[in-house]
Amino acid sequence: MLDIATPPQTTLRAPSDVMRLRRMGASFPTRLSFLRSLMRRLSAENAQITRPVWQMCADGFGHAVYSLTLGGHSYSLVAVSTDLPEDMRTDRVIATAWDTAYVLFDGIPDADDIARIFANAPLQEAGRFTERDLVLSRANKSVRLWAHVVDALRAGHQPDADLIRDTGYLMRTTAVYGNGKFGIADRALIDDRPALQGPFAAEMLTVWLIRHFTHDLVEHVGGAPLDRALKRHLGIGNSTGLGMAPFLVSHPVLLNNWMMVRETALARVRAIDALRHDQIERLYTLAMRAAQHLAEWSVPDAIAMDRIETLRTEWPQVCDLMTPEAMTATQPLDALMTAAERFSPDTQELLAAMLLEPFGDLIDGLTDCMADPFGPPRLRPCSITDMQQMIAADWDWAVKIDYDAPADCAQFWYVSEEKLEPRLGNRHTEDGADLESPLDIARRVKALALAFAQTQHTRLSAFLAAHPEHRFAAIRVQTCAAHPYSEIRDNLIGQDCLPIDMLRCKLAFFGAAKFDPKSDRWTRITLCQGAPLADELDHADDWWLPTFAA
Repeated sequence: MLDIATPPQTTLRAPSDVMRLRRMGASFPTRLSFLRSLMRRLSAENAQITRPVWQMCADGFGHAVYSLTLGGHSYSLVAVSTDLPEDMRTDRVIATAWDTAYVLFDGIPDADDIARIFANAPLQEAGRFTERDLVLSRANKSVRLWAHVVDALRAGHQPDADLIRDTGYLMRTTAVYGNGKFGIADRALIDDRPALQGPFAAEMLTVWLIRHFTHDLVEHVGGAPLDRALKRHLGIGNSTGLGMAPFLVSHPVLLNNWMMVRETALARVRAIDALRHDQIERLYTLAMRAAQHLAEWSVPDAIAMDRIETLRTEWPQVCDLMTPEAMTATQPLDALMTAAERFSPDTQELLAAMLLEPFGDLIDGLTDCMADPFGPPRLRPCSITDMQQMIAADWDWAVKIDYDAPADCAQFWYVSEEKLEPRLGNRHTEDGADLESPLDIARRVKALALAFAQTQHTRLSAFLAAHPEHRFAAIRVQTCAAHPYSEIRDNLIGQDCLPIDMLRCKLAFFGAAKFDPKSDRWTRITLCQGAPLADELDHADDWWLPTFAA
């Protein structure tokens, strides 16, 4: 039997540190992010993008189809562009009309498929879809930049580079739906297909193809090609709100796998005994790129901008630690991460992301472990004593909280009746707490611990037969014992819980950058900025924290 040795690694960072909201909210994209993994797969297969259909009027209204083969299967993006009245343009989820709408179709659509999608995609939630429709999305134009680029191209010159840099996208999506939403295909239909097995792979493919479409559309309306460097900097914007936050709580094993892979990758890199000269030079180049990225990242939100300013102040101090002597010492990257512990969580997480970048041969294979092929966790036979030990080991922080105190039960999660989207209410001033969603994990575990202290049962099965209301909490306790990164180790109903931290963690795994919070409950981001264009897939893996180059 072939014996493949596991690469050495340092001790993983403790879940009690990694799984705090403040640190999760400092996440940066890495080479393990889903978009990066997808680009590597497209590059490895030399994927070719074709455009078999382009039915657009001079003003850019109509439809188009983009097709490719990936993992032995054909997929097509059907894009529909409509003339949206200005008074109907909004990024809010309650919108009923958008500039553009999209379906990622399983295969090559025929005329009937295209006609059906053309009629239904602009309706989004109100449309009718089939299992051939894998992903449903919509996007609005960044009106000022769109108009400027069109006017510039029509006038025979390239658009203003500063405006391209500051905005970063021609359109921004307000939803990218998968996994059976609104009648589209269930995830189970594609989760064993090569190239789409990873988390959100179909959604990321959709976003990248939408970006390609926005470039084609603005060039069509403008009547001239965009400069390639400007085009490469134009990604896809996205507005993301509370609807995304509960995902991390309701998919604990998936969250564990994402975090475990990232932490294992970091531990492998920290264990490298000695760096080659080219690896050191690569890290120096990346450190300068990160500094430029920080210089180009400015947002209106005062709290977020203050954190960016801290990054700008601390990052040169990190770079000062990367002396030739330090980088040629034994286990230099472990020493660097240890030395950076005196800086803010944002700076520590930026450094962690950067240190992964030069070592794809060592860590990229870990992305195969980021999916969850087993489904929801199930309860296992267990003694009450064992359960109490699990709570003591992983939930001591949770049982110390007084959930009767107004500040520690200030918020409640629920699902809106109108849009079937998650929302967050104030327990003390708003109605609806009787419809609370089970995101109060810490409070439930404390209730379980208190019930254990009063029971005469010795086996979990007998206890739950008498107290079935604690079954959910028991499953979470067992899951965390087996999957240490599965739980956010903060009170999600406390007044200090900021959903933006959950949003940023998840979006960083997508590959998002340029986080632009509009409140503590929604943010704008940019996806695919700096990513290879459709004809550049032979250079698919060097766009971490892209910077502007006109």
